[in-house]
Amino acid sequence: MPGHRKLGRLTSHRLSMLNGIVTRLLVDGKVETTYMRAKEAQKIAEKLITIAIPVHDKFTTREVVASHAKLDGKGKKVLERKKVERNGKTVEYDVVSRELTTKTVKVDSPARLAARRKAMLHVTSMNDADGNKVYTLNHLFDVVAPRYVDRKGGYTRITKLGVRRGDAAEMALVELV
Repeated sequence: MPGHRKLGRLTSHRLSMLNGIVTRLLVDGKVETTYMRAKEAQKIAEKLITIAIPVHDKFTTREVVASHAKLDGKGKKVLERKKVERNGKTVEYDVVSRELTTKTVKVDSPARLAARRKAMLHVTSMNDADGNKVYTLNHLFDVVAPRYVDRKGGYTRITKLGVRRGDAAEMALVELV
């Protein structure tokens, strides 16, 4: 018995399609697709959540110093005029002013890092409805995994919706429980 359905697609196209479905499922909590795609995406999503649960809180925090460009009131970079002596000549040029800030970052344990690298194979980057970038791995480990700590499995549910009008494909809704 084969380990996966081919879904009438080349391997690269199938994996890309399923990764997109799984990413949308993890971020939005539900996705509507065909029944067979839903069953394949469910397998991947369940494995990702299972990987994330034991290590979701295995990190430390650390203060780091970050440098970034100073911005004026209009959001443009502030430039400074610098003079440098080269070969007996004085040269002037503009340099972007920088300012230092400190921020707190998470430092993953080796187990959490390994789990994130495994999960990276199956999630893609995406934007939310407002156009802001969503960091899917952070969402998986910080939001989704803690919801299922006390649960042994069965993190997703498939609900059949009936047939699609155009080609009579059976549609389904996959959602996080």
